[in-house]
Amino acid sequence: MPELLEEVPRLAQHQRRTLWVLSAGQVLSGISFGATVSLGAVLAATISGDDGLSGLATAFITLGTAATSMPLATLAGRRGRGLALASGMAVALLGVGLVIGAVAVRSFPMLLLGFALIGAGQAANLQARFAATDLATDASRGRDLSMVVWATTLGAVLGPNLVGPGEALGALVGMPELTGPYLFTVVGQLSGIALYWFGLRPDPLLLARRVALTRTGAATAAAHPDRPLAARYAMLTVVGAHGVMVSVMAMTPIHLLHHGATLTIVGLTISLHIAGMYALSPVFGALADRWGRLPTIVLGYATLAASAGVIALGASDPRWVTVALILLGLGWSAATVAGAALLTEASAPELRVRRQGRNDAAMSLLGALGAVAAGGVLGWVGFAGLALFTLPVIVLVVALIPLGRR
Repeated sequence: MPELLEEVPRLAQHQRRTLWVLSAGQVLSGISFGATVSLGAVLAATISGDDGLSGLATAFITLGTAATSMPLATLAGRRGRGLALASGMAVALLGVGLVIGAVAVRSFPMLLLGFALIGAGQAANLQARFAATDLATDASRGRDLSMVVWATTLGAVLGPNLVGPGEALGALVGMPELTGPYLFTVVGQLSGIALYWFGLRPDPLLLARRVALTRTGAATAAAHPDRPLAARYAMLTVVGAHGVMVSVMAMTPIHLLHHGATLTIVGLTISLHIAGMYALSPVFGALADRWGRLPTIVLGYATLAASAGVIALGASDPRWVTVALILLGLGWSAATVAGAALLTEASAPELRVRRQGRNDAAMSLLGALGAVAAGGVLGWVGFAGLALFTLPVIVLVVALIPLGRR
């Protein structure tokens, strides 16, 4: 018993250090991928010679994320979070090299392969938020997870603003046109690899397992019983919110442009949407810890429904669309933070990492499919109709909330 009492403050100290490392890694990743995502569509259109293929850049990044989520989760389960996160960043760094080479030799297939490998870095970013829960307590799990999510805000804001300086710097060193900003990506990736590899020691996941082994098996099982129905519901919550968010967000720029909005208005709308996704995540994390996971999930989905309603009533007015996109980001944040916390605590330790990987893979895959399908729905029923098409998903998730209590 004295050993366990001494163990608690040490674990709290390790958890604080882990959160700082993961948050710094998210900032570096945001800086790295901000330029990548911003230039992806432009490079795809330039190399292919067809503007209609510009969306394949984002599609291949998302598919790469889905394809690498489970392998990285498996690696984390066997060797720890540090190696898994560093490996994801390393694969993405290889992808960046392929993209630069593809632009130099004008190879479109090589370009798409590079974007697919870059998706591994996004998979590592998603896994980082779960790494924040390895040493967390039930009372702080939502807050700790949300702090890592919030750190994404800094990188997401800084990254796209480095495109101009990066292009000028790339021209000085003789890089192919439009690839200069990837210099920042390379630096960010290398820094992230070193940070995760050296900073996550002791590894939070492996440390949590060692601590569990020092306690009696009965006590551990009683503290962390497996609740498969609740875990499945948590995955449905996260995947559903992501599908709704991506489907609407992906079609917003083209809708606004068709209604006379300037590129400045489009950029402002998307920036405010991203701020809604990440900036208030600590608030939703605190609510998830204080109110409970399920009430916060309901709050998130109610906000998503409100977003759909605002779009349905004001789709032709860019101001109302901006309000709706902010609500869309806030709803996504509340649902995914609370859902990820519920998934973690509803899963027995031996099943937790595997389920987290499945969650990220399904989340990324549905996001890619939703973005593709949304284009057809937009052409069929318009932007207001697209928003209303998300309501059945929202109603389904809220109706199945009793599963989350089991």
